[in-house]
This record gives sequence, C-alpha cells and structure tokens, in this order.
Amino acid sequence: MAARQNTPWRGELRFDEPLARHTSWRVGGAARRFYRPADAEDLAAFLRELPADEPLLWLGLGSNLLVRDGGFAGTVIALKGRLDTIDIDGDVLHAGAGASCARAARQAARAGLTGAAFLAGIPGTLGGALAMNAGAFGGEIWPVVRAVRTVDRAGILRRRLPADYRVGYREVTGPAGEWFVGVELQLRSGDVAAEQAAIRGLLERRAATQPTGLPSAGSTFRNPPGDHAARLIEAAGLKGYRIGGAEVSPKHANFLINTGEATAADIEALIAHVRDEVERRFGVRLQTEVHIVGEPT
Repeated sequence: MAARQNTPWRGELRFDEPLARHTSWRVGGAARRFYRPADAEDLAAFLRELPADEPLLWLGLGSNLLVRDGGFAGTVIALKGRLDTIDIDGDVLHAGAGASCARAARQAARAGLTGAAFLAGIPGTLGGALAMNAGAFGGEIWPVVRAVRTVDRAGILRRRLPADYRVGYREVTGPAGEWFVGVELQLRSGDVAAEQAAIRGLLERRAATQPTGLPSAGSTFRNPPGDHAARLIEAAGLKGYRIGGAEVSPKHANFLINTGEATAADIEALIAHVRDEVERRFGVRLQTEVHIVGEPT
C-alpha cells in the first residue's frame, strides 16, 4: 500500500511490501516500510525524518540477499530504478548507487573506456558492489574507484576517497553510519570493439557456467583462502541436494537455487547443511557471501 502525504520528501513510500517481489531468490516476507527515493537529495531528506533507532535495509537488485519469511521490521531503502544515472566525463564514469553493474560496463565500453568489463559479471547494483567489494572473473570494483558519495542518518551527503575505507575480499569497512549513493570509477581509454568483445565473452562464460535463468543470489559462499567454495561443495557430493524447494545447483555448486516453491527457511536450512557437510568432510568452515536479514515466521 502506497502512502501520499504532505512531507519534506518526494519519493514513494509503501507499507507491508512483500520483499519476494524485490529479491533475486524470489523469497522473503514483507517490509514494514519500503521507500523508493526520487534522488540523492530526496533520500537525504527522508533519512532526516526517520527515528534514530529505525532499522534500515538497503536494497538494489536484491541479489546477494536472503530475507527471512517473517519479513523486515524496519524501513527498506529501494534503489532499483532510482539513483541510477550514469555519466561519463573523460575517462571517469560517474554513476548513482542504483545503477546496475552490467549497465555501467556496457556504457563504459561504448564510450571507449576499459577497465570495467568485469562488472558485466556482477548481478547487482554499483552500491551493493561497493559495500562488499564485489568482483567477477578476476576483477574487483574498489581498484577502479576514484571516489564515492555517501549519505548518513542525518541526511548529510559527502564525497569520500578510497583512503577512507579498508577494503578486503568481499569486505569493506568505512565511516560508521554512512551508505553509498554514488561512485566515480577511474577507467582508461581503449578499444571500443575489444572491450565490447570482452564483455560478450564474460557474459557467455557466465551463462555457460552459472544457472543464470533460475532464481538465485549469485555465489552463496566466499571462497576460502587458496580454494574455491564450489569445488568443496561439489567434492562433498552436494550438487543437486535439495531441502524443500531449495537446491544446490547442478550447474554451479556455489549457487543455491529456488526451484519454484522454496521458502526463505528452505534456503537458510540448505545453507546450513552445505556449510556443516563441507566442514565435516574437509575441516573448512565456509563463510556466507550472501547477507541474511529479517525474522523467521
């Protein structure tokens, strides 16, 4: 249900919004409040109006996220289709946090810039990629970041440099209480045709090795040092293993898929089973790459 009233913000506020509509696993209960900002300044105005203790969940394309069946008892900030402008100035790509990684890769290539092709393999937004230092096919986002734009609970917008952040494998730590709303990527001039061919090659490789046509959240587990989570899961004999409607993909063992009838509880139980079985067999405790939020039913 949408709300319209006399407020200092201009975006769309909905109540009891089912998050299964907005996550790539296609599961999850409702958000108590669901806000789609008009732009970064509108988002800042909205955040200033929130109670200081209001739980927040930032949502892009809904990949890399498992929302439990009981939903999220707070406010979701939904950036899909919002804060998604992309502009190119010389060899710098300026984009909002809601822009998809794949679109950024394509626009950079069309502009004759190289260094962003790997983004085509990341099934999410630039904001989500910044938050976890997402990568694909040997590339990661933070090595090409020139600056980011953030907002805090007080609605203050800032421009920050990479030196303000500690970046590791699928982990980024920065100033507390700030979220990404934009990014500047430092790229290089290059061959348009070669970059577009590289993107096509990466997408073909992704389609050949990953279950891209089925609901999943991308890679479920981080790769442990010196190894690959998919190799360990496959070696444990778990490809095709199911709990309810959740299944370890027969195509790529680090992808857990919704076969059509899965609940969030099915997926969470499958995550736990895979982690326990790999640890029992090989002594390696896999760490999730996906974030699990919300309440069980």
